[in-house]
Amino acid sequence: MEEGAIEIDSIETIGFPDITPELARESGFLGVLDLLKVAKHGRSVKIYLVRFHYVRPRGKRKDWRKSS
Repeated sequence: MEEGAIEIDSIETIGFPDITPELARESGFLGVLDLLKVAKHGRSVKIYLVRFHYVRPRGKRKDWRKSS
């Protein structure tokens, strides 16, 4: 993966009933069990839904008008 950054859109506390098949698929998982295998770690009982997006690095644009 190229360099870049992750920008957080939102963080909210949710409960197990909020973890639906639709949420799992929207998050890129096959289903709820697939999501929980990756997301569950530790003994904590708090669940956070973190929405984010990838931001590409800003680079110098090549000026196509100045081709040699």
